[in-house]
Amino acid sequence: MRIMKMTCPACLADAKIRKTNRKHPQLADVYCSCSNVECGHTFVMNVAFSHTISPSALKGQGRVKELIDALPEQDRERALEILLAAKNQQ
Repeated sequence: MRIMKMTCPACLADAKIRKTNRKHPQLADVYCSCSNVECGHTFVMNVAFSHTISPSALKGQGRVKELIDALPEQDRERALEILLAAKNQQ
């Protein structure tokens, strides 16, 4: 499933992503081709991470909860004991 929609800079028709060359987790070259057969333009767009609008639930407390939820019940109880013991030592 494609999420990102590309537009041909020559004729403004929809363009299809043919290949992605990831240079860094936050930077990629996206190879595109115009869907307008009369245009036929092929081009490369640079896609880069800009900024966060809503933080990931997989960071911080959300990530800890996900890991704890993945544990079997007895391991969860043991993890809770360890955390409470660490809290009492402060």
